[in-house]
Amino acid sequence: MKLRCAVLDDFQSVATTAADWSPVADDVDVVSFPGHFGTEDALAAALAGFDIAVTLRERVAFPASLFARLPRLKLIVASGMRNSVIDYAAAERHGVTVCGTASSSTPPAELTWALLLGLARGIVPEATALRLGGPWQSTVGVDLYGRRLGLLGLGKIGGRVAQVGLAFGMDVVAWSQNLTEERADEVGVGLAASKEELLRTSDFVSVHLALSDRTHGLLGAAELGLMKPTSYLINTSRAAIVDQDALVEALHTGTIAGAGIDVFDIEPLPVDHPMRTSPRLLATPHLGYVSRANYATYYGQAVEDIRAYLAGTPVRLLGGHPGPARPDLARTGAGQ
Repeated sequence: MKLRCAVLDDFQSVATTAADWSPVADDVDVVSFPGHFGTEDALAAALAGFDIAVTLRERVAFPASLFARLPRLKLIVASGMRNSVIDYAAAERHGVTVCGTASSSTPPAELTWALLLGLARGIVPEATALRLGGPWQSTVGVDLYGRRLGLLGLGKIGGRVAQVGLAFGMDVVAWSQNLTEERADEVGVGLAASKEELLRTSDFVSVHLALSDRTHGLLGAAELGLMKPTSYLINTSRAAIVDQDALVEALHTGTIAGAGIDVFDIEPLPVDHPMRTSPRLLATPHLGYVSRANYATYYGQAVEDIRAYLAGTPVRLLGGHPGPARPDLARTGAGQ
């Protein structure tokens, strides 16, 4: 009997065509779910008959309570090598191995600029007006040349965003709690004296930090209040870094000129969520990682992870433990 593998949140129904699944076809039946399971009960019911789950980014939480309801589950493959919503200790207790995949920093950096440019030049309202017979020109674009781009975080993604800003002739500065002058010099940007100074002086602020105890709620009402009323906030990182209620209030009151947001406190975003109707907001449904090349990596390496697991030599392990040996799940030729 073949093992069963559930591919979760395959919204575009491309998981089985984005990569070659034939290396595990003799051993595994793959079922793609294009819809999102919004509750633990729904997810537990859907996964009850599966041995393997492939989950996209951090959209689906796997807490201890869910592992307890899925005795058949033995392997989770999560895209990316960091996942904050899987309880790794519970996975180990229940004999579930957790593996990851590579993830490129290029797509989120590119989407950052799509949002920033879309805001600066009023692309959405102008394009909508043109198609619907509205006014011919109703906005005045914001120049990038000579304006200050403030980056919260200067890692792989922040560094890529910085290079584009410099190419536009922007004054680029960065800040994070661990950012050094050496790293700023390496990228060719200025080191802001403080988070507050960056917020007060930047025309565009873009978030590129990992979510942690130190960065959770890093930008609240007080911090947003430091920004210029003509400035814009971009967040393609993690929603919880910016206080969501404070951001909605700032957009409604005009504390800032606008925001480009790709990440939300609840995903998919409920139809009645206030973000859907906030003014001055250009929002996308968490597209930062969604690109053909990234999907080819995610699902291609998911196949590799499954194959290696069946061979008894799991790779790209997450959670700090090697996972249980599963010779009982191995199939003749698996992993060869």
